[in-house]
Amino acid sequence: MDRNLMSVRAALMSLAAFSLAACDSGGAPGSRGADGDVRSLPPQRVEVSAPEGEATRYVVLVGGTAIGATELTWNEDGTLSIFHEFRNNGRGPTYNEEIALDPYGYPVSWTIEGATTFGNAVDEAFAIEDGVARWRDSTGEGEAELTGPAMYVPQNASPYQAAIAARVLMADADGVIDALPGGELRLTQIEDFGVAIDGEPVQLTSWALSGASQNPSYILTDGAAFMGVVSPGFAVLAEGLESQDAELRALAAEYGARRYEDIQARTAHRYDGPVRVANVRVFDPQTEALTDPVSVVFEGERITAIKAADATADSETVIDGAGGVLVPGLFEMHAHLGESSAALNIAAGVTSVRDMGNNNEVLSALIERMEAGDVAGPRVFPSGFIEGRSPYNSNNGILVGTVEEAVAAVRTYAEAGDFHQIKIYNSTSPDWAPALIEEAHRLGLRVSGHIPAFTDADAMIAAGYDELTHINQLMLGWVLEEGEDTRTLLRLTALKRLPELNLESEAVQSTIDAMVERGVAIDPTFAIHEALLLSRNGEVSPGSVDYIDHLPVSSQRSARSAWAAIESEADDIAYRGAFEQITAALAMLRERGIFMVPGTDLGGGLTYHRELELYQIIGMEPAEILAWASLGMADYLGAGDELGSIDPGKYADFFLIPGDPTADLKAIKTIAMVVANGVVYFPEEIYPEFGIRPFIEAPAVREG
Repeated sequence: MDRNLMSVRAALMSLAAFSLAACDSGGAPGSRGADGDVRSLPPQRVEVSAPEGEATRYVVLVGGTAIGATELTWNEDGTLSIFHEFRNNGRGPTYNEEIALDPYGYPVSWTIEGATTFGNAVDEAFAIEDGVARWRDSTGEGEAELTGPAMYVPQNASPYQAAIAARVLMADADGVIDALPGGELRLTQIEDFGVAIDGEPVQLTSWALSGASQNPSYILTDGAAFMGVVSPGFAVLAEGLESQDAELRALAAEYGARRYEDIQARTAHRYDGPVRVANVRVFDPQTEALTDPVSVVFEGERITAIKAADATADSETVIDGAGGVLVPGLFEMHAHLGESSAALNIAAGVTSVRDMGNNNEVLSALIERMEAGDVAGPRVFPSGFIEGRSPYNSNNGILVGTVEEAVAAVRTYAEAGDFHQIKIYNSTSPDWAPALIEEAHRLGLRVSGHIPAFTDADAMIAAGYDELTHINQLMLGWVLEEGEDTRTLLRLTALKRLPELNLESEAVQSTIDAMVERGVAIDPTFAIHEALLLSRNGEVSPGSVDYIDHLPVSSQRSARSAWAAIESEADDIAYRGAFEQITAALAMLRERGIFMVPGTDLGGGLTYHRELELYQIIGMEPAEILAWASLGMADYLGAGDELGSIDPGKYADFFLIPGDPTADLKAIKTIAMVVANGVVYFPEEIYPEFGIRPFIEAPAVREG
C-alpha cells in the first residue's frame, strides 16, 4: 500500500476534520449562552467578512516541506469560498467549499465537492431550512430539528472548518457547543506566546479543539484571526508563518506530550512487589494450546513464576483472572507509530510494533518518552526509511537524490544502532537498489520495501530484498504495462486489473519460485487491502462491523465510506474481484511456504485484530495465528529469548481475555487487562480517553 493510513488518512485528515463526540448529545442541538439558556436563533444568511488580519492563503506542510495550500475567498454576498488541496507521496485530497454563516458565525449552508486522498468522490451538503438541519455525505443523508443553533462538522473539509468552530466557541460561555451529526465540540485555551513574521513580532494564542473523540486539533489564532493548525509532523499555516513551522510543530509535540502524560498518569498501574494474575489459562505458542489453570507472577518488568491457580503469598497484589486466558503480547509488524496509536495498541494487546518508516526525530522522541514510562506505548523495532527525491516522494525518513546519498543513508541507520532493517520506498531509483542492499547486508541490516517505480518484484528479489512490503506491490508487477508510474494512485487503482490475472501463469509462478528459492518474506497488510477494495459509501466496512458501535461519530462516518472511487458497477465488481485474487494469492504463497508477517498500515489496535482474523480465510487456524503473531514474530525479529511467550524470565507482556481465542479468534477483542513491560493497563480506562466505548470491565484487583 503506501506510507500509511496513520499519517495520510489519520494524522493529516484529523487536522482537516476535527472529531465529534462518541454519542448523541441527548436531544435537539442548541447552544448555551452566557446565561446558560439555549439561544434560539432564526437561521439566516448574512454578510460576513474575514476577521481583521486574517490570511487568505494557508500553506500545507509535512515535516517543513510545502505540499499544498488552503485558499480563501470572501465573496461580495458574504459567503466564503475555499479551495484546499495537497499532495504527499503522490496523493492527497482536493476540496472546493461554499459556506454561508449566520450572525453568530454558525454555518447555515455548506457544500463541498472534490475527492478524498484515495480518490473517493466528495459531494457533501448541509443546509438549515425552517428550523431543520439536513445534510448529505458519503454515508447517506441525515436531518435534525433544531431548538437552537448547532455547529455542523463536515465529513471532508479544509482545515478552515476549525476556524469557523473556534470563533463560535470563543464567544460561548463555557466553550462547549452541540454538534451535528451528533455530540459536542469544545475549545480549551492553552497559552499565549510570541513569534516573528518577517521580523515583526506577532502574539499568538494556541487552543485545543476537541470533542469526546480520539484526538484534539491544536489551532493557532491572532485575536479572532485564524493562523493555522499544527501537529508534530504536519501543519497548515497562514502564509508568512511558514518560517516558524519547526517551532510551532515542536509546540504541538509538547501539547501532545502533556496530554498523553496525563493519560498515562491516570491509566498506568505500577504495583510494588510481586503481582499475581490468579486463576488463568495461558496460551502457549509452542504447543498452540491452552494450559490448565495456573497463576502467573511478575515483578517489575519480568515474569518470575508460573504456579498453581490457587497459590497465594503474602504481600502480593492479586489480579483475579476469573478463569480467563492470558495471551502473550502481539506484534504489529507494519506500524507508523504516533502517540495515539501507541496507546491504542497497548489497549488492544499489541505490546510490540515494527515501525516501517516515520519522521525519525519524532519517532525517536516518542520512543524515549515510552521507555521512560511517561506515555503508554509498545516496544518498537524501527526500520530505516529511504526515499528518493521526486515530485511524488514521501516526506519521511531520509530523502536521497543519488546512489551515494542512498548508501550514506544506509550507513546512518546502521551507525544509529536501533534499526534492524532498511525500507526502500517508491521514488528510490531501482538502479540504486543493488548498492543499497549490498551495503545494508554488509552492515547487518535486513532489506524490505515497496517496489520502486518503473521496476517489478522480480528485479528487487534478484537484487537481494529480504522482504516485500504490501501484497499489492508484489502483484502489480504481474498486471502493469512498461513505463506506468506507481508513484501515483495507480499503485492502488491498477488493482482493478487483478481479476483478469491467471495466478497459474508462468509470470506469477516464476516470481513465487524466486521468493521460495531466496527465502523472501512478505508483509501483506491484508486488512488495508480489504478496506481499500471492499469499503463502500453508506455501508459498514467489513473490517469494522464488530466494533463500529464502540467508535466516535467521526470514526463511524469513516467506516461507512469508500476509500477508492467506485464510479460504476464495473468498478464495484473489479475491486471485489481484486480482493478475491489477493486472497487467492496469499493462500498460494502460504501453501508454497513463503513466510508472512502480520501488520496493518492502519495504526494497529482494533484493526490489528481484523488483520489476524483475515488470515483464517487463507486456511490458518486461530491457535496457529496467535502463535505466529506472538512468538513467531518475536523470533523473526531476533527477540524470541525475551518476548513472545509467557515464561519465567521473559518480559511481562501479555493480556487477559475471558474467552477462548483458540476456539474463536474474535475473543481477543474483549481485553480486560494488558501488561506491557510489567505495567498494568485496563482498556476500560484507556478507551474513553479516545471516545471509544470499552468492550469489557477491568478485573478485580486486591493490592498486597
